[in-house]
Amino acid sequence: MLNLILLCVGKLKEKEYMFLQEEYCKRLHRFCHCDLIQLEEQRLPSKPSQAQIRVALQKEGECITAKIPKGAYTVALCIEGSQMESTIFSKKLEEVAQVTDKLCFIVGGSYGLDEQVKKNAQLQLSFSDMTFPHHLFRIMLLEQIYRAFTIQAGTEYHK
Repeated sequence: MLNLILLCVGKLKEKEYMFLQEEYCKRLHRFCHCDLIQLEEQRLPSKPSQAQIRVALQKEGECITAKIPKGAYTVALCIEGSQMESTIFSKKLEEVAQVTDKLCFIVGGSYGLDEQVKKNAQLQLSFSDMTFPHHLFRIMLLEQIYRAFTIQAGTEYHK
């Protein structure tokens, strides 16, 4: 069975988001083992400089890199990544599962991901050119992963 790991910078605090996260993780257990790892977001002043942001992203990047399982196929979620239709995304996950049993999605904090984390990822993925709230995006990612598995299973969920 595929081990799905979501490495997320920042913690959900709102009960509505936490409920949705738990719901999708529960649904995903039908298709894979799902681990959600929440990493501490670096504290920054209210108006940080670019240098302060870069240092914070590097520190977060080191924490992310330390948590990526050996042999995992990594997907960095970033605005400059490739965009895919849900059916193509589903096929990509199916291809990855034929090569490894570990698939790791990396979601950065409010300032994104360290450049090195993005460079080291096997896939850079974007959902849109638009910017989404960090917590909402995590739910959107879980939903799309769930949708991908239901497409593979041929269920009625994806129409």
